[in-house]
Amino acid sequence: MYVHAPNLLRGLAVAAALSVSLAAQMRVTKEDAARFQTKLAQIVQLGNTTRSPRASRTTQVTDAEVNAYLKYSAGDQVPVGIVDPALSALGNGRVGGRAIVDLDAVRKQKKRGWSDPLAYLTGRLPITAAGTLTTQNGLGKFQLESAGISGVTIPKALLQELLSYYSKTAQNPAGINMDDPFVLPARIREIKVGQGSATIVQ
Repeated sequence: MYVHAPNLLRGLAVAAALSVSLAAQMRVTKEDAARFQTKLAQIVQLGNTTRSPRASRTTQVTDAEVNAYLKYSAGDQVPVGIVDPALSALGNGRVGGRAIVDLDAVRKQKKRGWSDPLAYLTGRLPITAAGTLTTQNGLGKFQLESAGISGVTIPKALLQELLSYYSKTAQNPAGINMDDPFVLPARIREIKVGQGSATIVQ
């Protein structure tokens, strides 16, 4: 489950990797986290089970369950430097994400010119992003609509730099490119994003 959980959350919203006020105001409980963890285990188990290609199963997860999992159970699956990540299912395939992000770690990785926004941004600041998640036949793609730091709109390139830094691994040192299509884990065929919840189709 350690391997699959981050990919599943990425499928729900790439913006969660950096993963407004709606999510911040949501009350979540440890019971919500436990429900998501149970559903996640079932999703992973089903993904490892051989079955007819015509058979399908759906699992609904709510914003409260996902955000409770991020708060209480995700542990070291959330990169160091990202605090209080939250996701919102906005309906019609649209998703939103919010997190407090350590900008100093990213800013200091290279010399910044006067025209680089990260030359002037320091400390830990709230990052928000929203966009459309499209999934079909086991593949997903995210299209960014907007992003901001402390309520100020930022360019896509800046959000991409933050995403690349905080999603890089030994296996993928360049991190995630938000424009790249990605394979949904656990034989997930489609994720239908509604208002306040998402339905996972396997």
